[in-house]
Amino acid sequence: MKSVPASEFFSLSKTYPVIDVRTPAEFEHGHIPGAINIPLFTNEDRVVVGTIYKQQGKQPAMLKGMELAGPRFAEYITKAQEVAINGTLLVHCWRGGMRSAGMAWLFEWYGFKVYTLQKGYKAFRTMVLETFGKPFTLNILGGRTGSGKTLILHELEKLNENILDLEKIACHKGSAFGTLGENIAPTQEMFENECAVKLLNMSNDKPIWVEDESQNIGKRIIPNSLWAQMRAAQVYYVDLPLEKRVEYLVGEYGKFSREELIASIEKIRKRLGFQNAKATIEAIHAGDLKTACEMSLVYYDKSYTHGVAKRVPTTIHKIPCMELAPEDIAKTILNLA
Repeated sequence: MKSVPASEFFSLSKTYPVIDVRTPAEFEHGHIPGAINIPLFTNEDRVVVGTIYKQQGKQPAMLKGMELAGPRFAEYITKAQEVAINGTLLVHCWRGGMRSAGMAWLFEWYGFKVYTLQKGYKAFRTMVLETFGKPFTLNILGGRTGSGKTLILHELEKLNENILDLEKIACHKGSAFGTLGENIAPTQEMFENECAVKLLNMSNDKPIWVEDESQNIGKRIIPNSLWAQMRAAQVYYVDLPLEKRVEYLVGEYGKFSREELIASIEKIRKRLGFQNAKATIEAIHAGDLKTACEMSLVYYDKSYTHGVAKRVPTTIHKIPCMELAPEDIAKTILNLA
């Protein structure tokens, strides 16, 4: 068994599986992306052991822990066998304490080669938060709602560029309609973990392309230090005509039910204004999604223009586009950049 710091543990995780031995509740709240949960204790077990530790001390708690977990040792080993690579496992708990030490001992006793994480998941979280403070070369992909920024972003990825798709990580499209068709959003902690790991895995010889976002993507918040770098970066502004944006958005959101669309409009009723919101909902009821979209864009365009106005003008590079052709736009942006 070898205990290694977070940076080395993270490097090893690119080759070997990470076994998180914390409870399912701890794991669900936040974990190292790609980690596998083989909990030493159930959620209920941990409460029992923790209570005994506080009331009676360390050794009685250890005995109770062995009593609860002991019958599951074979199950732990079987699960570890299913994921081990070349007989090697990476193991961690919250602070690099008794849970990871106990499971690492069990796995090593059985014959696995085991690395543990010094100071546990807490050390990984420190590394995550420090990552956002590092200087990155960012390029911002801008444009009003409906400009196809996500499509263009992934065309840039096909051209071997670094991209950070914050909306994909947040499971939110960044508007009142953002949850439609998306998976359940991660916790804030998990959002940060995923972002940091993406950044750490990128090549350093190219800039990182990120969509222009507000700091909040749904209920997830872009960390302040990363957000500050995004606001200071160069912006490549895709300037697509209104009719083309409406055409794209109707195709993108027209597949959802009227009820879902109306529920999304209700979220921004105050911002749209009572009369505009009422007229937009009436248009949806009538099946006139084009009109509903145009009325919604009055608010979104005004909001986006307001955000762009806060940037330094010399950092904004407008790219006039008559059609939404993501591949061609991506190539044009790269030539300009």
